[in-house]
Amino acid sequence: MIPDPVPASIFRRPPEQVMRLARMGSAHPTRLSFLRVMLRRMQTEGWRFDRPVWEMDAKGVGRAVYRAIGPERSYSLVAFAHDLPHHLRSDRVIATAWDATFALFDGTPTTADLDRLHANVPLQEAGRISGSELSLSRANRSVRLFSHVVDRLAAGQQPDRAEIDAVGYLMRTTAVYGSGKFGAADRAAIADRPELRGPFQVEMLSVWLTRAFTVDLVEHLAVAKGGAAAVRLDRDLRRSLGVGNSTGLGLAPFLIRHPTLLNNWMMAREEALARVRAQPLASARARSGFRTALDAARLNAENWQSEHPVQRTKLADLRADLARIAEHGVPDDAYPWNGLWLWAETSLSLEGQEALVALLLEPHGDLVDGLSGCMDADEAAAFAVDGAVTIGAFRQMLERHYAWALAQDHSTPENIARFWYVSAEKLEPRLGGRFTEDGAALELPIGTSRMAAELSAALAGWPEDQPLAGFLLAHPEHRFMVRRVQQSAAHPYGEIQDNLLAAGMLPIDILRCKLAFFGASHFDPRSDRWVRIALFQGLPYPDEVTKEPQDA
Repeated sequence: MIPDPVPASIFRRPPEQVMRLARMGSAHPTRLSFLRVMLRRMQTEGWRFDRPVWEMDAKGVGRAVYRAIGPERSYSLVAFAHDLPHHLRSDRVIATAWDATFALFDGTPTTADLDRLHANVPLQEAGRISGSELSLSRANRSVRLFSHVVDRLAAGQQPDRAEIDAVGYLMRTTAVYGSGKFGAADRAAIADRPELRGPFQVEMLSVWLTRAFTVDLVEHLAVAKGGAAAVRLDRDLRRSLGVGNSTGLGLAPFLIRHPTLLNNWMMAREEALARVRAQPLASARARSGFRTALDAARLNAENWQSEHPVQRTKLADLRADLARIAEHGVPDDAYPWNGLWLWAETSLSLEGQEALVALLLEPHGDLVDGLSGCMDADEAAAFAVDGAVTIGAFRQMLERHYAWALAQDHSTPENIARFWYVSAEKLEPRLGGRFTEDGAALELPIGTSRMAAELSAALAGWPEDQPLAGFLLAHPEHRFMVRRVQQSAAHPYGEIQDNLLAAGMLPIDILRCKLAFFGASHFDPRSDRWVRIALFQGLPYPDEVTKEPQDA
């Protein structure tokens, strides 16, 4: 007997549960992650790929072009490989030289375009690109693994699987810039293109094509070194390689500055989870898909390594929780996926619970994949402030959506220990100590918890029937927070419900949340402020994406 249906909204997790840093810092990539959305589109639309330019010498120095040909438009990754002296190799944003540099070109570049880019792209910030370019990026080799793979292939042997699993990538990007930076095309110029409308599709395409370049480069160098004895990289080993990335504080403020976009990302994921939990029955196909995803997750967790103490604890929790999920299995009762989830909420750590979110979505593509079309945002539509609302109505809105902030004591040193600012040297976000460093006068509006409390205090004594516009006329310094409060009514998942100025706040929690939506795996914090990840591990290459049945 099929149980009566229940609206999916009943099963949606509330923002006060989801939007806490500890949970956001346990996020896992799902089938709604941006890189998988891109691969599914390419598979569905039958995109084609080629490499029209490969001009590399025996040292692996030169240029190449990788082209993605879609139904309406083409995009080309222009890659430049360099002979980088060891003393210049650095993953820091202040580096001035790299092993490889890239630009994503809108269309197919001419020789004149390549020459222009050759004069600018290797310089990165010191050069200039044009509106014909959509992104600018750079990457460094994972030196030990890169050399190991070249040496083994040159000798006619495959690289050691354990060596590959320990690192997971041949190169790691240290920055991927888009949306108008350094002369690249503005987001508005390409946002109406269906293939680029979703979040960060330009960046995902650039990194994916970079992954193909890294493998081609090691195979090229192996032939240069070993001649006829050299062999190509085994297809399974190749599939296990991704692209690494070193990401620091620069990414963190993005989620705070774009609440409507963050809301749409979170809302899509939460709606997807709710739809799965609302299924009255679990089909044999879904159960099988869940077991396959669980097996893959357990293997991934065993291969996932980190030396950071926080991450090591999370990995131990994850491995134990995945074993518990396997032992518990999917219930045979009505609403089995919801039953599994309710059990997880009381039996698993946050790390295990968020891993289960990804596992539950995995076999339900028909239910959830369409939600990827809801993950962009018209931020201008939510920007206007409604000054006609009464002070009383606005105060109720503030108290309803920011109760978590108003309950905190922002007068204690530990709750205002940090401040966010932009460095003068690199124009990158940084985090300072309010009581130990200079610069708090240049603080960015990141501490939404304290700003909400200050807004509440400023409203005290204002007549409830007065329009909000009068208050803003007297206190324009609160306009930023007033806007966020009004946005929260329609965008409940748009605010991180924690104090971002507190001494114990971990920026890597913010980074992990955002990077999980990208599709990142193997999070490896190097401090509380930057993390290494891998992208596209286990996913197809351009020569595979439309040639084999697969569910990206």
